[in-house]
Amino acid sequence: MPFENRRDAGRRLAQQLLHFRSADAVVLGLPRGGVPVAFEVAQALRAPLDVIVVRKLGVPTHPELGMGAIGEGDVRIINNEVLWKTGVSARELDEVERRERVELDRRARLFRVDRRRVDVTGRTAIVVDDGIATGSTAHVACRVAREQGAARVVLAVPVAPPHALERLEEVTDEQVCLETPGWFMAIGQWYRDFTQTPDAEVVELLHHAGQARATRTADDR
Repeated sequence: MPFENRRDAGRRLAQQLLHFRSADAVVLGLPRGGVPVAFEVAQALRAPLDVIVVRKLGVPTHPELGMGAIGEGDVRIINNEVLWKTGVSARELDEVERRERVELDRRARLFRVDRRRVDVTGRTAIVVDDGIATGSTAHVACRVAREQGAARVVLAVPVAPPHALERLEEVTDEQVCLETPGWFMAIGQWYRDFTQTPDAEVVELLHHAGQARATRTADDR
């Protein structure tokens, strides 16, 4: 059992990311479980912390099958091959996107409260989650970070199966992963405590990270 909890995983992951401390990096945690991990990374790198809120656009008759994804800043990614194979019409796509956009905006407001999204334009975006199983969510998040203007996209996770990381090479410039087990059943098996992260904890961590960064900025002046 390599990790006690997400905070422990984040501290250990941060040690492998210290070469980004002098870079113009932004740490982006995937809500909800990725945020406690990302918080520790951001603290160690003295980098701003934010969430990267994404929503999969599922095929109406098979919601688990993604025909695209959306992110903040009107980012829209469409998989034309899936659209063609499933016969989803433009109207059906628009309906799904409209519904998911409402949920995306709700979650962004919930997590950020009154804070603006951290601009990643021209910067290194370090996308952090508590682990990867299939990689579909991480794939979307990395593409969204790129669409938002990130100059480099780095995927950082405590654990992931090798085949999932291989599929993510096309959307990342660098990957950092502490454990790459050949036998993989679920992310939770690599944590002693894998209790669900509540929304309130995400909000608290983002607030605390913002305050800590403001204090460091003031001290550096």
